[in-house]
Amino acid sequence: MRMDRIVLAGDLAGTMVFAAEGAMAAIGRGLDVFGVVVVACVVALGGGIIRDVLIGDTPPSAVRDWRYPALACLTGLALFAARHVLRPVPAWYPLAVLDAAGLSLFAVTGAEKALSRGLVPLGAALLGMVTAIGGGVMRDILVNRVPMVLVSDIYATAALAGALVVVAGHRLALPGRPVACAGAATCFGLRLLALHYGWHLPGATPPS
Repeated sequence: MRMDRIVLAGDLAGTMVFAAEGAMAAIGRGLDVFGVVVVACVVALGGGIIRDVLIGDTPPSAVRDWRYPALACLTGLALFAARHVLRPVPAWYPLAVLDAAGLSLFAVTGAEKALSRGLVPLGAALLGMVTAIGGGVMRDILVNRVPMVLVSDIYATAALAGALVVVAGHRLALPGRPVACAGAATCFGLRLLALHYGWHLPGATPPS
């Protein structure tokens, strides 16, 4: 039950953070209020739906528990209402921080929920990564840009690193909350450091 509460709290926090990030990305593309709410919901709920379907937890939490879609919709509407206030802020800064925060929360909760359903450590880590990047991939497709996970950027790698910390802590029988915090901090810190210092994974050179 304690782990279930950690997963629920992280899921709801990640839902709100990713909804805000998705709404800001949609606002930056000039979408109307409906488009902003749709993108916010897709980003916030997409990764969790993929996770729950893969582990057989159906219907997914995102459609079984009213708090998830309600939180995503309300966050999207709030960001749309505040769009004029947000404009003077440099676009990259809030988006990067929100995206890194959402990535971290979902990487941890995805791995935690997978472990609680009996998945092997590697499978749990991979599912944590998929949970974290699923909504972002859908967001990028909806706003017509190449998904970040497909380019040479430390994005999915950061999510995988955070999930691996959670899996390692579980294998060592360490307390759940500190492990979850350590996993989230690993993912969040790695993502922001990569953005700040321009770290990239090796990329393929297009043929001339």
